[in-house]
Amino acid sequence: MSSLVFLVPLALLLGASALATFLWSLKSGQYEDLDGAAERILLDDKDDRIATGESDGGALPEPSAPQNNRH
Repeated sequence: MSSLVFLVPLALLLGASALATFLWSLKSGQYEDLDGAAERILLDDKDDRIATGESDGGALPEPSAPQNNRH
């Protein structure tokens, strides 16, 4: 019975902090764009570079020759 004196206020405190955190995230706009992240993963970065005029040259970097540092 004595453990309930400790556990009930602790449970109420944790519940209140979880509710406050949820309400804060709701107020700060965390749930405004639920579909954006799901659609953003499907976009190709190359399409974004073409739209902005950036170019990466379209070529892979040349592999460097092995360095032989033996003296």
